[in-house]
Amino acid sequence: MTAADACVASSYSLPSRPAAAQHLRDLARLRRVRDRIDREYAQPLDVEALARGAHMSAGHLSRQFRLAYGESPYGYLMTRRIERAMALLRRGDLSVTEVCFAVGCSSLGTFSSRFTELVGVPPSVYRRQAARATAGMPPCVAKQVTRPIRNREAPAPEPHLA
Repeated sequence: MTAADACVASSYSLPSRPAAAQHLRDLARLRRVRDRIDREYAQPLDVEALARGAHMSAGHLSRQFRLAYGESPYGYLMTRRIERAMALLRRGDLSVTEVCFAVGCSSLGTFSSRFTELVGVPPSVYRRQAARATAGMPPCVAKQVTRPIRNREAPAPEPHLA
């Protein structure tokens, strides 16, 4: 091995023990943040409050959360809210507005936009279609087959030509 190879190899070595320990502590904090979002999705949550609870700055939390989970804390929160909204809409006994507020959204417009972005159809259309599509299906199966698509991957609806 040449001196240059040794230099390159040393730059790819494992982190020092203190750095590795810090990385594990950060991962544990991020997991607690994610668990808090899962538990308290219907509560008013913002990145600053989540960061304070994890003893991190908001910017550091956002960067590390995205690295660990592939989306921002806010994106993860909204995905959880939309998943819960989908379950409530499938039940069919609540209006779209009631569902919006039940999952912790304070703006019907933002809720509808994010729902449409993740699911591919507006919540009112989903409510009508989902009741028929999941009729007779156990709730645990319905949850899996109707999971929202993350990160703006929902296909655009086909245009209706009359």
